[in-house]
Amino acid sequence: MKHSPLTRLVQTHKALAHPARLRILAMLRGGELCVCQITAVLGLAPSTVSAHLKELRNAGLTAERKQGKWIYVGLSDDDELRETLGRVVAELAGDPLVVDDTRMVAELQRIPVETLCRDRADMATKERTTS
Repeated sequence: MKHSPLTRLVQTHKALAHPARLRILAMLRGGELCVCQITAVLGLAPSTVSAHLKELRNAGLTAERKQGKWIYVGLSDDDELRETLGRVVAELAGDPLVVDDTRMVAELQRIPVETLCRDRADMATKERTTS
């Protein structure tokens, strides 16, 4: 279903109106990431990260693909949205939190996704059983 320009603009700005979602978009400027990587950087509950990703996807800002057990998120292929995102992310370039996120993404990309996601799932299971 095609949205009107007004609806699309409102969805886009609503999606951009949260610090975690802006951080996600800044992380994705370097390429797609696994949901586990995004969750690790944000330090939020997986359900919270999922809700933020859904908001970004519904606004058309991101796209997801599944590879085996893992879901990867990347920026939308829409040229108009990518131009908007480029301007927004450029404004975040010097933010200390975004700089830290970028560093952490680089570190996490050295760890195989299978290891990172499995270890995070194992830790979550352990936390639930010891609580």
